[in-house]
Amino acid sequence: MDLPRKLLAELLGTALLLAVVIGSGVMAERLSGGNMAVALLANTLATVGGLYVLIELFGPVSGAHFNPAVSAVMAWRGELPRTALPPYVVAQLTGAVLGAWLAHAMFDLPLLQVATRTRSGMGQWIAEGVATFGLLLVILRAPPARVAAMVAAYIGAAYWFTASTSFANPAAVVGRMVSDSFAGIAPASAPGFIVAELIGAAVALLVHPLLSPPRAAGREAASPPSSPARHV
Repeated sequence: MDLPRKLLAELLGTALLLAVVIGSGVMAERLSGGNMAVALLANTLATVGGLYVLIELFGPVSGAHFNPAVSAVMAWRGELPRTALPPYVVAQLTGAVLGAWLAHAMFDLPLLQVATRTRSGMGQWIAEGVATFGLLLVILRAPPARVAAMVAAYIGAAYWFTASTSFANPAAVVGRMVSDSFAGIAPASAPGFIVAELIGAAVALLVHPLLSPPRAAGREAASPPSSPARHV
């Protein structure tokens, strides 16, 4: 495993993803004239397009996880060496913060910020659990050639059908926590989101084998793990 190359891909990919999410949020808020639906739609379209490209670009290098919950599931399944999980998470969290700072720099905003937008309550936490559950289920079950498109499409849909606008990623929570922008989340709200995301990922890990025919599940157990490059 060429770990340094993979960690660089995870850091760059996560940084660019957060720059897309936060930067498009800033631009949307500036241009929407206060219309939150238009701002969210613009933010969604930019995220869908950016996520698809980043998965295609970095998937063959590191698996394009960009997400500690995804990396944890892949490590549990043996598709990512467990010794690689901590450095993957560090690279993702570091990339998320750098991506937020990059977005601030592009829009001439103060680099160092702390989000003030409160996102809390049972509905928000359930939404994050559902968003992350669906994301992991798509990743685990999508045909390899369709992972990028299906993940991007799911996240785009989840922006609108979840009350939380679908962070579905602990690294994204950290990156948005240091951006007082349209996409931000107050630090006090972050722990609830992260716990809900990890629970959603764990439930997806449990449900996935239940959806596979017994014979297929047996063959999967007998065969060597697939390359993490097929996963986000």
